Amino acid sequence: MHLDALSLLVTLATTPAAATATTVPADSVVLALRAEASALAPLARTALGRSFLTATEHLPAPPARTLFHDSARTRYYTEAEASVLPDTARARLVRRALDGRFFYQTRYGTPLAYLRPLELVALAGFGKIARARVLDFGYGTVGHLRLLASLGANVTGIEVDPLLRALYADAGDRDPTGGDRGSVRLLHGRFPAEADVRDAAGDNYDLVLSKNTLKRGYVHPERPVDPRMTVQLGVSDSAFVSEVFTRLRPGGWFLIYNLSPAPSPSDQPYKPWADGRCPFPELLLRSAGFEVLAYDRDDSEAARVMGRALQWDQGSSPMDLEHDLFGGYMLARKPLASGSQRVTNP
Repeated sequence: MHLDALSLLVTLATTPAAATATTVPADSVVLALRAEASALAPLARTALGRSFLTATEHLPAPPARTLFHDSARTRYYTEAEASVLPDTARARLVRRALDGRFFYQTRYGTPLAYLRPLELVALAGFGKIARARVLDFGYGTVGHLRLLASLGANVTGIEVDPLLRALYADAGDRDPTGGDRGSVRLLHGRFPAEADVRDAAGDNYDLVLSKNTLKRGYVHPERPVDPRMTVQLGVSDSAFVSEVFTRLRPGGWFLIYNLSPAPSPSDQPYKPWADGRCPFPELLLRSAGFEVLAYDRDDSEAARVMGRALQWDQGSSPMDLEHDLFGGYMLARKPLASGSQRVTNP
C-alpha cells in the first residue's frame, strides 16, 4: 500500500518516467512470474507455499490499461469514466498508459513476495487454502489475490490507493482461473473508518494479513513526516485491532509482515517505511483477545534469501541485501471457541 525499499513509490510518483509505461508483451509478464516462481520453489517448505507458486501456471496474460488522473494524483479515472466528464474537467487530466507488467506489479513489486508470509502462517498451522476466507489489508496488486483464488480461496483486498481502484475496475480483472476457482473482491477506502467499506468487508475470515502496510513508521512515525507518507487508520489502535479480531472466525489468524530498508541516520530525512515494527503494542493485541505467537520476530535472513532468489541484488540498481533489507512479522491467532488445537511457533 505504501512506499518501502521494494516499491520505490516516491521515485515512481515524482519522476516523468512514471507517466509513461515501457511496453512489455503481456505473455512475457506471465513468463517472468513463472520464472520467479521457479527460482523461489526451493524456499517453499509447505504445501500452501508450493501450490501458491504453482498457481502461476493459471495466471492469465495481463491487459494494458490507460488511466487518467488529476494533477495531484488524488483521483484516477478509467477511460470510460473520463469520457463522460465535462470537457473542461477532462482537459485537465493527465493520461497514463500502463502495460501488463504494471498490472501485476503496480508500484509495489512482484506479487510472489507473498510467498514468505504465506509460508509463515502455514508453518504455524494454517489449514487448507481451498474455501478459506482471506482478507488482505493494503493488497497493492491483484496478482497474489488471483493466485490464491485459483487455489479456491475467497479473497477480499482492501486499499486506499486511488490508482488501484481505476486499474482494476473491470470485473474480469478479478476472475480466478484454473484450480478450484475461488473469488476475488476488491474494496477501496479506509477500513474500518469508512462505514461502507467496514460493512462490505464482512466477517468469518480464516486469515487477515497485511504486508508492507501496517508499519509502525507509517502508523506512528517517530518524527514529523508528510501525512501522505503515513497510514491514517481513522480509528484508534484499539478499535482497529478489535475490528480485526471480530472479523476473524474462532481459530483465525492475523499476520503483519513487513520488509524494510535500513533507517536513516538522525541527520538525514526520516523514512517512515524503514520502521517495520508492529504498530500495535503486544499488550493491546492480547487485551483484544489474541493469542500472540510472534511479536516483532526478525525474519531478515529469510527475506534476504528471497531477495537473492528474486535477484533484487542484481541489475542497474542492486539492493544491498545484507545492509538494506530487513524483514519482521507479528503473528497472532483468535482462540478457538472450544477445544484446542496445536499451534506451531514458526
